[in-house]
Amino acid sequence: MSIEIKTGSVEAQPIENPSLKYLKIQGDFILENGKKLSEVVIAYHTFGQLNAKRDNVVWVCHALTANANPIQWWPGLIGQKDVINPQKYFIVCANIIGSCYGSTGPKNFNPETGERYLRSFPAITIKDMVKAHRLLLAHLEIDQIHLGVGGSMGGQQIVEWAVQEPKLFKHIALIASSAKSSPWGVAIRSAQRMAIEADPSFYSSSPKGGWKGLEAARAMAMVSYRTDKIYNISQVDQANFESASDAESYQRYQGEKLRNRFDARTYYTLSQAMDFHDVGKGYKSISEALERIDARALIIGIEEDLLFSKEEQVELAENIKKSELHFIKSDYGHDGFLVEAKTITGLLANFLNKHR
Repeated sequence: MSIEIKTGSVEAQPIENPSLKYLKIQGDFILENGKKLSEVVIAYHTFGQLNAKRDNVVWVCHALTANANPIQWWPGLIGQKDVINPQKYFIVCANIIGSCYGSTGPKNFNPETGERYLRSFPAITIKDMVKAHRLLLAHLEIDQIHLGVGGSMGGQQIVEWAVQEPKLFKHIALIASSAKSSPWGVAIRSAQRMAIEADPSFYSSSPKGGWKGLEAARAMAMVSYRTDKIYNISQVDQANFESASDAESYQRYQGEKLRNRFDARTYYTLSQAMDFHDVGKGYKSISEALERIDARALIIGIEEDLLFSKEEQVELAENIKKSELHFIKSDYGHDGFLVEAKTITGLLANFLNKHR
């Protein structure tokens, strides 16, 4: 699929994050559902330098509530002493559209109305996120990606992109992800959105609207991200008449922590985008879509993951032609894709060395 674009760089840079860059897309950005966004901005980071052959690109796609700085949130995997090293690779990570970390999202002002989008922000999909990545790719004049890597929602972006452009990636790494969102995953996220909807301020004109609902949604999400074992080990003190239990305090802490750095409408929008994910749309089946992928694929599942099942990892491996599948153990469950960087590093290093 070809995309005609006119782009221009946005020069303003936030003082607290001087390395963040912006790309402004001139004209209308047409979404998968036919609606449009005007003057879309994509925030992104790059680390390292392109080599002479321009074949050392690593593109990192982030998950639901992360930003465009993977060195910050994926330590042990990406950094000066890690397997994805900016001294060797040119690393790109774009903040997904719909987010609140620089790219156009619900907290931004609609240029057509002069008001914040908030609840009027249109529904977006993983395909829309990939479309934005492709615009940034063209702006950076990159023709080949040595490695595309992402966990959870980030993996969903990578697999969708690899289906759309089978020859773009030499290698991909999909960690705790899927080709299609399962009914179980949709149910979990739907319950979180119901919690946000139950907060009356979600429907207000305040940019902070829905923050109590967001706290509840995050607390609910933590139960699917982790395992009972890690809670039973780390949150042992029971409640008494004077104080809450460790487990309740931890849940409230996680809710407040996300509320302080994120946004309810953004969470709602991105959560729903995960629900829409299905690489088989437009093809006869998921199998037909995945068989298009030409890249060598490393698929890593987490044995204890409550959110992305073993069956979903097997589906990826069985239908991507040049793939290998590994499962790792983690008491942290789904969050193991972030926590178990040492184990993932070993698998990724072996994979890249084997398929130079």
